[in-house]
Amino acid sequence: MTDLHVAPRPSDHDGPLLVDFALQGGGSHGAFTWGVLDRMLEESRLQIDGVSGTSAGAMNAAVLVSGFEHDGRAGARKALEHFWRQVSDAAIFSPFQRSPLDRLTGRWTLDHSPLFLAMETISRLVSPYDLNPTSFNPLRNILAKTIDFDSVRASRIKLFVTATHVRTGQGRVFRNADLNPDVLLASACLPTMFKAVNIDGEEYWDGGYAGNPTITPLIRETNSTDTLLVQVNPVERPDVPRSARDIISRLNEVAFNAPLLKELRMIALLHKVADPGSDEGRRWATMRMHRIASPVMTSLGYSSKLNAEWRFLTMLRDEGRRAAQVFLDEHGGALGERSSLDLDGLLEGMIQ
Repeated sequence: MTDLHVAPRPSDHDGPLLVDFALQGGGSHGAFTWGVLDRMLEESRLQIDGVSGTSAGAMNAAVLVSGFEHDGRAGARKALEHFWRQVSDAAIFSPFQRSPLDRLTGRWTLDHSPLFLAMETISRLVSPYDLNPTSFNPLRNILAKTIDFDSVRASRIKLFVTATHVRTGQGRVFRNADLNPDVLLASACLPTMFKAVNIDGEEYWDGGYAGNPTITPLIRETNSTDTLLVQVNPVERPDVPRSARDIISRLNEVAFNAPLLKELRMIALLHKVADPGSDEGRRWATMRMHRIASPVMTSLGYSSKLNAEWRFLTMLRDEGRRAAQVFLDEHGGALGERSSLDLDGLLEGMIQ
């Protein structure tokens, strides 16, 4: 592996504890990540060194850094709330709304929304190049108005945003200097809903197909040894899906989790065999992984990722804050000391 000549990592006991965040994508489920970040920003001992994000995770990351550069932790928290409020306000005019039946039964999904059902069927038959030839996306204006990209590009917090290169199927990781609204939209570009996003003459789709999120740059290019993975897509479900809708929903979860699980197992292997005597080896040998997730996300179907009602977003935010508090209560002492995610278990799963 190439020696990146990054500065030696400081001792875990020298001042604030450096941490990285790895943020999964998942549409409006990214409001859960908003809640996690909102709670973790209250921990003054934690200093964010790097953030890797895909899709909604990339947007959360860029918004956080933009706000942080203007007014520290308070600015980051305020910027995240403002961003999600703007997303909700824009969705008031969206055709994707819960049906009376979904509202009556208290379900957050759009499973019975006539327009969602129609769009879901049409998207399998008609290309977005025909349905949406102008590539209209309300998120473009929201991103341009809520993120100071000059501040993001100049920030000491290192950002890594993943998008999928359409021609090769490979992931591309964009860094601070590359970031603009197009990069974030590319990272969240679902191929059945939007035309591929053109960046530097190349076309890109949602980064979740290649890295959701990509973790390796956090280990190789930051000084932190603690990475907190915020996971919104359930890895396991208790039951085998039977209905067509549940099967499609589970297929999406499997597809968007596969790159992450593969990378985590690779990381677990390198952690086990790396030579701590070299700079590169020391990074893999000393890295620590943690995970923040919630069983509540398992109860949410795929269609709810398009639900941007403020009540739904704030429910997810509150659940994210709760999950972060649970993590701090149960594993906060592991930060700076050891992994709280079972890396050996991940490796055993790969070998089996």
